[in-house]
Amino acid sequence: MPRRERNKFVKRGEILEILIEDYAFGGKGIGRIRSELGEFVVFVPNTLPGQTVKARVEKSKKNYAECKLIEVVKPSEDENQPIFQHIPGAPYINLPIGIQHRYKYESTMSLFKKIGKIDTIEDCFDTFVSSPNLYHYRNKMEYSFSAIGYDPESKKDVDEFTLGFKRRGTWWMGENLNKDSGLFDEDFENNLHKIRAYCKATGLAPWHAPRKEGFFRYFVVRKSYKTNQLLCNLVTTSYDLPKFDLAKFADFLVSLFGTRIAGLLHTINDEIGDRTIATSGSISLVYGKEKIVESLLDLNFEISMKSFFQTNPKSAEKLYSKVAEYALENKEAIDNTVVMDLFCGTGTIGQIIASKANNTKIIGVDIVAAAIKDARKNAKRNNIEGVTFFAADVGKFLQEHPVYKNKIRTIILDPARAGIAPKTLKKIININADRMVYVSCNPATQARDTEELIKAGYTLKKISLVDQFPHTAHIETIVLFEK
Repeated sequence: MPRRERNKFVKRGEILEILIEDYAFGGKGIGRIRSELGEFVVFVPNTLPGQTVKARVEKSKKNYAECKLIEVVKPSEDENQPIFQHIPGAPYINLPIGIQHRYKYESTMSLFKKIGKIDTIEDCFDTFVSSPNLYHYRNKMEYSFSAIGYDPESKKDVDEFTLGFKRRGTWWMGENLNKDSGLFDEDFENNLHKIRAYCKATGLAPWHAPRKEGFFRYFVVRKSYKTNQLLCNLVTTSYDLPKFDLAKFADFLVSLFGTRIAGLLHTINDEIGDRTIATSGSISLVYGKEKIVESLLDLNFEISMKSFFQTNPKSAEKLYSKVAEYALENKEAIDNTVVMDLFCGTGTIGQIIASKANNTKIIGVDIVAAAIKDARKNAKRNNIEGVTFFAADVGKFLQEHPVYKNKIRTIILDPARAGIAPKTLKKIININADRMVYVSCNPATQARDTEELIKAGYTLKKISLVDQFPHTAHIETIVLFEK
């Protein structure tokens, strides 16, 4: 059947102006087109009920279309007057936090009913953990240089040296960040325009995405909430590098922020791909230290520019405390047994539980050897005993370490956004633990895995929601399963 007969409402590439009427999980606003042909659903991410938006049709199916938000033409009546510069990474910053929490709770519960097949999920709800810091909570930000800017009056792109974020819905156009966005460090972002002016004054070109050329590419900043220091990384191409004085730039940063500058790194990225650190590039220390120290629940962690670390550390403390509470809920039953921290990464959860558990052995398992190396270093730094880390595949772990067979009574799962691969989930189920504490940054894949765990004889006992990223659609979930 020809495409135009299959969908008589919209076509790919079409620009729509539409009222958002409902909210679906993941921040997808729902609009509807009504005509004599019937009703047609349009999904637009990062939108809210009550907003009128302009969006581009990316996928056009028989009964619905998926769109990309271009701009909010008219805000919702629920939204407040903006006090921060609006950026794509905080689409709901003008919405009161209570309403944000309601949308996240309702859409997550709906997801577990639909995908996880649990109609009584509300009966299992434990608590909604709000971020301790509603603003300025991020400990890392990546700012992009661009040779193409945006003129809000003509609503067209212009040749302009920009430093900030990509304009929503584009990959080639940047918008200057001129003041605090409300997400990262206020003092730093209010001074970003001075860094832009300094770089522009050199006469060297910012990255021109369509042409794949230019010198300045990214400026990446990590912040430690423990020390209040900043670790900076300037990413450039190698072309024209002899014309740029890196040491002088470091002095300029120190003149702006003083002893807050822990270090400046320089990364060469000559690849055309849109990422800060190239696989073939190099990174070197220009000034100060190459790592900063962060604290989580009185444990210290060294963080490099490349390290994975929780983006909202204050909220992460709340998340890990709840995970530990679930894992140690029936403490008498797990004494003298083993808690497995699976997909443990750099070992944060395992160390926190080891610091709270007395007669329980904690083992952290991750297939990534580099992460396990960091986990061992962190445990040694924090003088944590009772936790051992293994670089291993979960399916082969018990074969290689038979001493743990039938002794692992509790498993902690913290997989990546894609969830747990079906074969891996079967291997985890075969360990035959009494309880599982499943942490997820993507409740959709967690709900999918929930159905399999229930088939295997587990019951969903509790679920908590943790708002790690206020003003976005993201929500983390912690689920306690018991046999």
